[in-house]
Amino acid sequence: MRDVDEDEGFDRQVGRIAALAEPIRRALYRYVTAEPGPVGREQAASAVGVAPHIAKFHLDRLEADGLLDSEYSRPPGRTGPGAGRPAKRYRRAKRELSVSLPERRYDLAGRVMAQAIDACAAGMPLADALHEAAATEGRRLGERVSDRLGRRRSPASVGQAINGVLSDFGYEPRTGDDEVVTLANCPFHDLAQEHTDLVCGINLDLINALLETCEGSGMQARLEPALDRCCVALSGPRSAGTSEGHEQT
Repeated sequence: MRDVDEDEGFDRQVGRIAALAEPIRRALYRYVTAEPGPVGREQAASAVGVAPHIAKFHLDRLEADGLLDSEYSRPPGRTGPGAGRPAKRYRRAKRELSVSLPERRYDLAGRVMAQAIDACAAGMPLADALHEAAATEGRRLGERVSDRLGRRRSPASVGQAINGVLSDFGYEPRTGDDEVVTLANCPFHDLAQEHTDLVCGINLDLINALLETCEGSGMQARLEPALDRCCVALSGPRSAGTSEGHEQT
């Protein structure tokens, strides 16, 4: 089972990956992840040509950075009273890390589409399946907003929490003087270039569901396509009234 920490910030993920810039650490990581089973320190040290204490330092650093997991066990084939004490052994971490610049979240688009395919297989029309799948993911993000808010429920705090979750998922929200929030980055950029109507519809359904889950923000989502940003914009309480006549396309 995957262990993907979606709450982990961009800076922290970059820091984890940056640990591999050190050559010995990178060599140890590659060796451990290429092995079919957990690897002991002496085995890893011998494989990359360093002293065991050096291997220990770097392996423990890789574990601390979430790139390796560890366990205490005996090497295969060693059992019984004379097998010695279990030793620390390392294997690839279950955590997945991915950093892209600008940030892309094709995993989120993939979840929406996989849910829609399942619904279509059960007989739901494609358009309805995509709408419901995107709304399901939007409600899931809305729950993250609620978790972040706690008891704070002023429109300003709800709006800040919404922007925070959208930022976590790569949308790069930017609030203007008119309280219109533009999303400076599309997390599904490559898909949107080839399947614009499909992806813009997913974005709008997802963000609408997020806002509906987070009562009290006074924010509304609308389609406002432009080059080099997400096709969805959010209106704040004061600007919402001025955008009611904006035609959604």
